[in-house]
Amino acid sequence: MNNGKKIDAEANHLENIPVSLHPDREAASLRVARRIAELIEARAGENRKAVLGLATGSTPVRVYRELIRLHREEGLSFANVVTFNLDEYYPISRAHRESYHRFMREQLFDHIDIPADSIHIPDGETEREKVHLHCREYEEAIAAAGGIDLQLLGIGRTGHIGFNEPGSTEDSRTRLITLDALTRQDAARDFLGEANVPRYAITMGVGTILEAREIILMAWGEGKSRVIAKAVEEAPTAQVSASFLQNHPNAVIVVDEAAASGLMREREPWRIRFVDWNDTIEYKAVTNLSRTTGKPVLKLVEKDYSENGLADLLTSRGPAYDLNIKVFNRIQRTITGWPGGKPGADDTHRPERAEPARKRVLVLAAEPGEEVNAMGGTLNRLLQNGHDVHVACLTSGDLSVPDDEVVSFLGLLQAFKEMDHASFGIQADGVGLLSGELRKKKPEDSDSDPLRRVKGLLREGEARLSARGLGLEPDKLHFLRLPFYAKGRYRQFLPREEDYELLAGLLEEIKPHQVYLNGLKADPASVAGTGFQVARTALERVSDATWFADCRCWLYRDDGGEWDIDLIDMAVPLSPDELQLKLTAIYRQRTQQGGGPVSKSREADLWEMIEQLNRQTARLYDELGMAEYEAMECFRRWRESESGEHQKKTET
Repeated sequence: MNNGKKIDAEANHLENIPVSLHPDREAASLRVARRIAELIEARAGENRKAVLGLATGSTPVRVYRELIRLHREEGLSFANVVTFNLDEYYPISRAHRESYHRFMREQLFDHIDIPADSIHIPDGETEREKVHLHCREYEEAIAAAGGIDLQLLGIGRTGHIGFNEPGSTEDSRTRLITLDALTRQDAARDFLGEANVPRYAITMGVGTILEAREIILMAWGEGKSRVIAKAVEEAPTAQVSASFLQNHPNAVIVVDEAAASGLMREREPWRIRFVDWNDTIEYKAVTNLSRTTGKPVLKLVEKDYSENGLADLLTSRGPAYDLNIKVFNRIQRTITGWPGGKPGADDTHRPERAEPARKRVLVLAAEPGEEVNAMGGTLNRLLQNGHDVHVACLTSGDLSVPDDEVVSFLGLLQAFKEMDHASFGIQADGVGLLSGELRKKKPEDSDSDPLRRVKGLLREGEARLSARGLGLEPDKLHFLRLPFYAKGRYRQFLPREEDYELLAGLLEEIKPHQVYLNGLKADPASVAGTGFQVARTALERVSDATWFADCRCWLYRDDGGEWDIDLIDMAVPLSPDELQLKLTAIYRQRTQQGGGPVSKSREADLWEMIEQLNRQTARLYDELGMAEYEAMECFRRWRESESGEHQKKTET
């Protein structure tokens, strides 16, 4: 695993585990799959079994698809392979749609020639009093197989490997563990509400994992960047079980560029090696220095630079006064109250061009409501400034609607028996049928198509209500319901030609001067990450059109974070009234408050989090020395060259 992005030894002195950096998930996954294939073939040549430790979740899905392709197209046989999975929820039936038994069958085992008796997964149906014995027997089975040759790992936001939550010791063995609250929150969408997430799991211990002869930990997306930095750069601790990999002689961390962004080599490269200073790195260094020292940019002095590892910047691009002025002006020029451009103004230093005065704007949202959460104030400002604004929801978002919301909705429909139920895509007696389905529904049951349709209508209805509150006309709201989502489920989305064509068709119809989209830094297997892949491909399809030459793309964040200051190209201030208007629109997204069934204690979570984020961004600009604003929404100008080549579209 040494063919990732080349980094000199000097740049790695803070990294206590080798890190293999790849441009994207695709390149990284193909390399990991090839390493597994090499091991399998080598063991077959020795007439030995290859013993693999396997992981679940979205992270290894692309690896498994490539292994399936190698089996089907290149004759890779798994007849000599024995597998041991890391973990399983407890209690959970094997048939449950979120069980790891089912996941592994659907993602790998049902598509290769591995013998059934060579597959080992902790049993979530084990009787409670027999769990300890089951765990001991699992350890014995690993030992009897000769130990694990290669262990695949993902990493959770708490830093866990397997389900070894904070507090797991380096010598821990396979056992029953209580899941951390953050882990259960992250799984809430999969289980349609945190209340449905099992409280326990059976997991290999850290000690069990460390006995593998080779370990590959994979991480994709910016959401994993902070915990990767902790695991790699900080001292081993039971609070981040992945950090114990530092003590393994043959472990490697495989990441894409987004997941590596928290490492010092990417975050502050000037602290660990000489850099070739340019405007981009200079801007990053000075804004970072301002935040580190707590001084506005214009008050930085040469001593601040010298004492914080930036003496070389002074020598190369100084003096400090000139650097301060240059960076201050650049920050100030990102701020605009005219996100669509100010008509008749000199736009030399403005984020957006002045002409045409009235622009066609297309805002893309992977799921309904994401655009309001991230840029509701900007959306309203664009409308107030007279632009022709359209919003396109790529998916219905039904997978994140709790059953309880449908029960309430059906009760309302029942009260209006004269309504034409067929207009909702269900039969005249559909209310009763769906009510019956919900009463009989078990946790392992997937939603029927009519039930998903009703859930989608709920989210779309909320989107209409939110958009109306911001001033968007109903005919400007488009629901594409892309097939990748309608035919898939979390972690198992696979965009195809029909997805690209549907969005490309809308782009050709509107011919926008501006496109706002999200998902660049998201986990590629998430809804946002998949939606970004579809949007990027659709934009490429129309790139030869005459109108596209005058189209600019702006990226927004919708994952509870904001762009780093050095990546922000446009910052839109919000007045107190505009912020309140946005928060009211967010509050109307009833099914999404708290990410699960609404409760009084959690109802305000979503809008409060976004309010805090927008206020924090404004404070950051204030601390850098800019004017003081109530709140801010920020955007990054996007060009295709910034995000690598298109992912290879492999269908399995």
